[in-house]
Order: sequence, then structure tokens, then C-alpha cells
Amino acid sequence: MSTSPEYATFHFHALHHADQPLLLPNAWDVISAVALAGAGYAAVGTTSLGVAAAHGYPDGRALAEARDATLALALRLNGRLSCPYTVDVEGGFGGDAGQVGDLAAELAEAGAAGLNLEDGLPGGEGLQDPVRQAELLSAVKERAPGLFLNARIDTHWLTDSPPPLSVTLARAERYLAAGADGIFVPGVVADEEVSALVAGIPAPLNILFAPGRHTVSRLADLGVRRISTGSLLFRTALQATLTAADAIRTGRRPTDAAGAGEGGEALGYEALGYEEVQRLVVGEEA
Repeated sequence: MSTSPEYATFHFHALHHADQPLLLPNAWDVISAVALAGAGYAAVGTTSLGVAAAHGYPDGRALAEARDATLALALRLNGRLSCPYTVDVEGGFGGDAGQVGDLAAELAEAGAAGLNLEDGLPGGEGLQDPVRQAELLSAVKERAPGLFLNARIDTHWLTDSPPPLSVTLARAERYLAAGADGIFVPGVVADEEVSALVAGIPAPLNILFAPGRHTVSRLADLGVRRISTGSLLFRTALQATLTAADAIRTGRRPTDAAGAGEGGEALGYEALGYEEVQRLVVGEEA
């Protein structure tokens, strides 16, 4: 495949409308991105948790340091991959419309083919006002029209009591009108909810893969167009590091037995939880 930015962007858009959904693994540094691209994945994303935590910062706090690390990674990936890459920028790292637009322009200049922008407030303090979020999305599209703009809706993320799907669909409608190319709703796992989102959103739907709850083939049957791994690969790698170190210390052979909860029983891997990684980074209750 050509590695020109223009072709990469065109190809990345097209992957959301192919016969099969785009399975998007998420990297946290250059070598993980290069390895995933080399393994034959059609595109690679970054994970905001992985990038922030790998640099010693918590995720989702709108930190300037996390923004700098994210942009630096995007710059280092330019020209290194045989496939397009898209960048997770949290909620724009606390910037206003002009600053988020500037960031999008910098990412496009760095060679990124897409951008993922969430509407969750920093620190898990609820959701962004949809009118303001639409302004951020419009600014991205104005400054970097070629990027595939994936609008993440956090109505179902890190909450035990999500609102009705009608709230999610209303946000999706507003964000698409503002220029979003796709909609991402992490935290949705039930088939009936996924189907309702596919039916109600006239754009490619992105779902976060939930080990033990999802399969790629089932999500494809439901009409999902993009399947992200989020921070799962990073957390799995971190757990594997601890497991290997413990095996050396104790003299026991590491096993590939599955862990519990988010680890991925059906796939035979174990991952640290999102909040556990956050606590490791901040050294306190995240």
C-alpha cells in the first residue's frame, strides 16, 4: 500500500465501509504500533490510557503533558507504518475549540489518518455539554477535513447506570451534523443495544471489544463497522510483564490460564483493570 498521507487517509475512511468491520488494535508506543502493523492489521490506533500511563501520567485528566506525549508519538509514527494510524486525544486535553482544532491540524501534518475525540469530562466528572462538544468537532473538521473524525460518546462508559439509548442517539445526531465521520460508544455490550445503535446511527458505529462478551464475527453480524481494543492490549502486556517477573522470582512456570473479569477468559489472557493502571500511575485512589 502507498504510504502517502493522502492515500492513507482515503484508505482509512474506506476501511469503515468495507465488507468486514475494521478491527483496530490500539498501540501505546512506536514499537507496539510497528509490531501490530507488521502483523498485518489494516490500521492501528493509539490508546490514551496506554500513552499517558507509559509516560507516568493518568488518563483522562486533560493534562498538557499527556497531550505532548500523544503528539510526540504521532510524529514518531509518521512514515514508520505500512498502514494508516488514528490518534486518541481524550476530550481534546481541555482545550477550547481553537486549541482542539490546532491539535487536529498538527496530527494531520504528522501523518495521522484519523482522530478519536470523547465527550466525557476530565476525571470522569460526567459528560460534556453536547453543544460545546459539537463546537469542538466542527473545529476539528474545519482545520483537518481529511481526518476520519470518530466522535466518542461516553454515556455508557465507566457507569453502572447509563441513560436511555435515546440520549446516546441524540448526541450522535448532533455530532454527525457537526462533521463527525463515525460514532464510538464504548461500554455497550448487549446485542440488542448494539443493534439499536446500528439502526439509529447513519454512520459507521465503533464498539469497544469486551472480552468474554463480544466476538468479532458477532459484532460484524450486528452491523458494527469498527471494533477497537482500547487499552486492553496495553493492560494485557502489563499483566504479562508482572506474570513473567513473578515466575522468575518464584521459580514457577508462567501459565496462559485466563484471568477473571476484564482479562478475557475465552481468549486465554489476563489484563490489569483500567482503574488499577490509573492507581499505579497516580499512586492514590484514581
